[in-house]
Amino acid sequence: MSQLQELYQEVVLEHTRRPRNFRKLEGATHSARGYNPFCGDNVTLLLKVEGGVVKDVGFQGSGCAISTSSASMMTEGIKGKTVEEAQKLFTAFHGMVTREQGADFDAELLGDLEILSGVSEFPTRVKCATLAWHALQAALTGRMDAVSTE
Repeated sequence: MSQLQELYQEVVLEHTRRPRNFRKLEGATHSARGYNPFCGDNVTLLLKVEGGVVKDVGFQGSGCAISTSSASMMTEGIKGKTVEEAQKLFTAFHGMVTREQGADFDAELLGDLEILSGVSEFPTRVKCATLAWHALQAALTGRMDAVSTE
């Protein structure tokens, strides 16, 4: 196994065992639910946005290791960012895992999230990795219905 694969496994397992920001966030100003009907992953994302900045974030739900670790890493990545920066991070992450043409794979912008780039090799797992991210977009845009990966 390559060093990158080992690191990927370690990071995914660490965030699955001890997900960051896995909690109900009191005083949330934005929220959204996401559901992956293919495998049953579900997530509720809660944000506290003040002055255009994501001051705090929490998530709840259940899902596979990739879904949980991606949600955990996302919450770490967006906390303290402006709404615009969080949306740019969504675009970069989504482009990376879906291999969109012309997508920006700015390693500096993605930071530790780049470790999930290998998910792009498994199309069914891309839905797991992007579920919380789609919930983020829904929360930031005020979408009221649950988002789905289908």
